[in-house]
Amino acid sequence: MTDTTPSPVRLAGEIARQIDQLAARLSQAPPHEAVQILSAVLDSDDGALARFTTLLATGSHYAREQRDNGGPFPAEVWLALGRAANELHDVGLDLDEHADTFRQLSRPPAPGSPPVAAKPSSPNKPSGRSR
Repeated sequence: MTDTTPSPVRLAGEIARQIDQLAARLSQAPPHEAVQILSAVLDSDDGALARFTTLLATGSHYAREQRDNGGPFPAEVWLALGRAANELHDVGLDLDEHADTFRQLSRPPAPGSPPVAAKPSSPNKPSGRSR
């Protein structure tokens, strides 16, 4: 049987499945690999969280433009998408405060040396992103 689902919908489904696979991998990963996974997902420029935030912001802009041009989206939809994007952005900013910790923990330990605990991130250190 041929799949008649539009390509962007298939892509969204595939991304969701890959996120599930990554979550399963994360739950079974050794600590060093888990830190690398989380660091990549939470990267403020290229990580999945930043990209998903951009996707929701794009959806909000699209829904607003459609509504303004007589499309089917009520104002509540684009406002909710915008709020979700803003909330995720804020979550990303909060997590950015720990970027140094992730970087430090993701470095492989020297052979034969005991693991070193990461220093807590400074709460007053400015991050690359701002609120």
